[in-house]
Amino acid sequence: MPILLRFTSTNCTAAQYDELVGRLEEAGAGSPAGRLYHVCWGTSENVNVSDIWESQEAFEKFAQTLGPIMEDLGVTGTPEFIEIHNIIEGTTANAATAQ
Repeated sequence: MPILLRFTSTNCTAAQYDELVGRLEEAGAGSPAGRLYHVCWGTSENVNVSDIWESQEAFEKFAQTLGPIMEDLGVTGTPEFIEIHNIIEGTTANAATAQ
């Protein structure tokens, strides 16, 4: 069952987030299996993340790589897992006009 992961932090800057993403890429986990969507939002002083995962198990496998990198960067926060009832995918404006 798909889940929404919402990660709220009070100490993750945009620069730390960019560093974290770079380290995940270097570790071969930049686009992990099972993650359907990833969104980072907030200000340059504090960013948060929302992901859609195929399952909580898929996220937990990714977390084995993510956790140590976050710890090394000093990023802390609270993950919240929410069951998804429905997903409706949209189209981009370019895709809609190209048809």
